[in-house]
Amino acid sequence: MAGLLIHSLSEFSDLILEALALADAREVVEIGSEYGGMSPFLAEHCRARGGRLTAIDPAPKREFMEWPKVSPDIRHLAKTSLEAFADVDEADAWVVDGDHNWYTVYNELGHIDAISRRAGKPLLVFVHDIGWPCGRRDFYYAPQRIPPGYRHAYSFDAGAVPGQAALVDGRGFRGMGQFAFAEVSGGARNGVMTAIDDFLADALRGGREFGFAEIPAVFGLGVIFDLDAPWSVPLADLLPYHQNKLIGALEANRLRNHLRVLDLQDEAAARTGSL
Repeated sequence: MAGLLIHSLSEFSDLILEALALADAREVVEIGSEYGGMSPFLAEHCRARGGRLTAIDPAPKREFMEWPKVSPDIRHLAKTSLEAFADVDEADAWVVDGDHNWYTVYNELGHIDAISRRAGKPLLVFVHDIGWPCGRRDFYYAPQRIPPGYRHAYSFDAGAVPGQAALVDGRGFRGMGQFAFAEVSGGARNGVMTAIDDFLADALRGGREFGFAEIPAVFGLGVIFDLDAPWSVPLADLLPYHQNKLIGALEANRLRNHLRVLDLQDEAAARTGSL
């Protein structure tokens, strides 16, 4: 099953790097490094411009941890994002691919906006996993880190199935003990896209409007950017796939196919277990 479903933010590397070049982004912060699939691309972009990549991840995989040993110009903050913001004074761009739940992402965007405003920097944020299954359903690596009032009932074992609000026991896309999903999708304060909606609505109520593009592929990429930035128009021209119906249909099809593979795998395991 390894490699059967592409999922890494690095699939968007060409688009993200071109956007960073347009914005002349030299200092970049990456939230959520995991295996470090996107990190080397970002680091090389920053290095070529005399800048620096700051990677925030409290527990990245071994593959990432080996890489900074030979890249001493990379700053790794081994903290959660909400703890690490105190160590970040400014950045030209932010790449958010950490814990995919409303509380974390909403507060990440608030901190990023505040840091950018203090530093006088236009906002440029790339947010992964804005589509199914995390767009409207919280995902938790460590549920205990989410305050109870913001944490939905969750399961590490039941799975998400497209078109169904409730999780399904023993089926669907699931963490197998590695991560948890909220038991029900939709509603207030639930999911990554809901966090973005609320952040943008808050800004609009405060008299500020941001540009937003939604690319519905590889679990969804959102791009939030300052409409007053000198690079906002060429950036918008670079993002032609906003809510593209064809790409959305292809993404839905690949997810249905992957879920069918999981079903076949589960059925085979059930038969084996019954013998």
